[in-house]
Amino acid sequence: MAARKSGGHKILRVAFLTGVGALLLYQLGLFIMVVWFNFKNPGSTAFMSATLTELRASNPAATLEQQWVPYKEINTTLKRAVIASEDANFTNHDGVEWDAIRKAWKYNQLQAEEGKSKRRGGSTITQQLAKNLFLSGSRSYLRKGQELVLAYMIEFVMSKERILELYLNVAQWGGQVFGAQAAAQHYFHIDARALNRYQSARLAAMLPNPAYYDSHRNTAYLRSRANTIELRMRRVDLPDVP
Repeated sequence: MAARKSGGHKILRVAFLTGVGALLLYQLGLFIMVVWFNFKNPGSTAFMSATLTELRASNPAATLEQQWVPYKEINTTLKRAVIASEDANFTNHDGVEWDAIRKAWKYNQLQAEEGKSKRRGGSTITQQLAKNLFLSGSRSYLRKGQELVLAYMIEFVMSKERILELYLNVAQWGGQVFGAQAAAQHYFHIDARALNRYQSARLAAMLPNPAYYDSHRNTAYLRSRANTIELRMRRVDLPDVP
């Protein structure tokens, strides 16, 4: 009997160590990809691929609108607007704002208790970039945990300028619109470098629900939110450019 127990424990140990090893290898693979994206611009992302698959389920000919532009060719007003809207402390944090996550958790719990569907994210720009590059749009504690790990990896490897450059080029700005250049052309028929303050604020206001605002562009809330962002833009810091 003792021999059987010993054998069973050995199998469990081997299984546990195998699982841990596989998890570490997976994280190493992700870290290597983070390093790769520090030097190479992604042609696509996990979130873009998932979106395209979903679009093609109803329209096999569907395509995405996206065109990469360097950091310096994106108007400063959009950079300020996005930081003001999504992550006012972007230049100072290490990838995760735990206080924002706690506040979002409490808010979402209260919304659920009251039977309301509105939710608050609490994710930094770095976390959003991690999700866009590597993860799906699904919601689970496991996915959120992986997002946090990736955010720390990204902050360890990349400069704030590179993080913002990547984010502005892969963020979703409509049902099939990704990146600042495609968004500027889609909504205003201009290049990203030509955006003015209010246009930038409008684009930033769309980020929490881009597919919805693509077809609801003139709601009172969107206009009000854009006005608020435009006022806040003056107070945000931009990453230092070497």
